[in-house]
Amino acid sequence: MKMSNVFFKAMQKASRTMQTAGTRQATSAIQRALRGQLPKAPSSAAYTAAVDAMRKFGEQTGSDPFCMFPTAPQAGPHTPEATPVEDPGHTLTQTYVGAAGIREYKLYVPSGFTDQPLPLVVMLHGCTQNADDFAAGTQMNTLAEAENCFVCYPVQRKSDNTSKCWNWFRPEDQQRGRGEPAIIAGITKEIIAQYRIDSDRVYVAGLSAGGAMAVIMAATYPDLYAAAGVHSGLDVGIAHDVMSALTAMKMGPVGPGASAARLADAIPLIVFQGDADTTVNPRNAEHIVARFTHADSPSSTERSTLPGGHAYTRKVFTDEQGAVEVEEWTVHGAGHAWSGGSKRGSYTDNRGPDASKEMLRLFLQHPKTQRPASAD
Repeated sequence: MKMSNVFFKAMQKASRTMQTAGTRQATSAIQRALRGQLPKAPSSAAYTAAVDAMRKFGEQTGSDPFCMFPTAPQAGPHTPEATPVEDPGHTLTQTYVGAAGIREYKLYVPSGFTDQPLPLVVMLHGCTQNADDFAAGTQMNTLAEAENCFVCYPVQRKSDNTSKCWNWFRPEDQQRGRGEPAIIAGITKEIIAQYRIDSDRVYVAGLSAGGAMAVIMAATYPDLYAAAGVHSGLDVGIAHDVMSALTAMKMGPVGPGASAARLADAIPLIVFQGDADTTVNPRNAEHIVARFTHADSPSSTERSTLPGGHAYTRKVFTDEQGAVEVEEWTVHGAGHAWSGGSKRGSYTDNRGPDASKEMLRLFLQHPKTQRPASAD
């Protein structure tokens, strides 16, 4: 049976499910159809037919079948949005208003803050998540309390993306001074100004759609951020709409956006990726690493297994002077989930190496080198 026939039978089943069980179960059915039935060849016309059918389905149901996460997480339970956050310091809820748009954000202020310049980590959540959920899952606030760091969690609204995904695949949200990059940079600069943050120690990290946006921030604002962390993310420029985003997620970079030319002003990166991830193809991590390293960069490799947990491979790429360009962590057997995260948050896998701890370690080891100040 042809793929399109199989897919559209699944669509019909999803429509029946909507009538009998509701939109949540119907959306789950359509996402399963997408993951299981899309063709391997990105040039197939079936992609267009599938995406059009899914868009119509979303309009009819008010749901978003393009959500970057599967309906059920691959590891760890999904906790309610009211998940409490460990908070020995305190968390503020703020609203940023700028020319490019408005976003709420939560800011963790460590208890050791006495008006001295401290580092800042900007954390970009994945689809369906919010600030509290992401903080609970990554446990970044607990680490930041110990290291005396600020942590900011910008919040994507349902009005900007129905699944609360950062719109990493839209050209207008991949550029400096425009769209969501301008909003995130604006939030970062607002905090720097309000709290006398150490501007040489400002970092950005994210998961999935947030990881893809972290790459965009690293590429477009290398003068603002000293280093970046990417977990299960995708590279800037490999997608320009929903269909190309689906292709990149399923297959890895293809087409013109697959060029792996090094970014001219790259900042150090730490990249985490599960090699059993069926939501974001691990080839995307390889592509990001290629963009942020030189073709002849020396590298070292470490392999280990956590007791009762996942095996992993850690590669460190350096430049000719020995400075770190990229740390690449491949977590063997892990799916689409934050490595080493807490079950109190969604999309976490506590059997892996602690991505939050390793990211913060690399960040604090890499203050910003001298670059011209940002003009926008």
